[in-house]
Amino acid sequence: MGKAVGEAKGESANRHPWGSVRDNPEFSRFELDIDGETALAYYRIDNDVMVFTSTQTPPSLRGQGVASELIRNALEFARARGLKVQGDCAFVADYVEKHPEFQDLLP
Repeated sequence: MGKAVGEAKGESANRHPWGSVRDNPEFSRFELDIDGETALAYYRIDNDVMVFTSTQTPPSLRGQGVASELIRNALEFARARGLKVQGDCAFVADYVEKHPEFQDLLP
């Protein structure tokens, strides 16, 4: 099982009514479980840059902010680890563009 986001800094994880976003480094992805389904954000790390390659949200969870919650926590994890981020995934690229508080993470 992966680390909950927030544990990267030794803090308790950010908790949402849905549950905790966790990093699963074995599969290079962040995970958020809700109602028996899992939203995923896949990544790879290249030269201290966390490159997000795909975000997948089950159809029943779309339109509820699930992917945004997942990515916000993943970006906070990258920040805590001292990594830059690159959004090869269109959702992540759009999210960072719309949220100036994460602009400092761009390489």
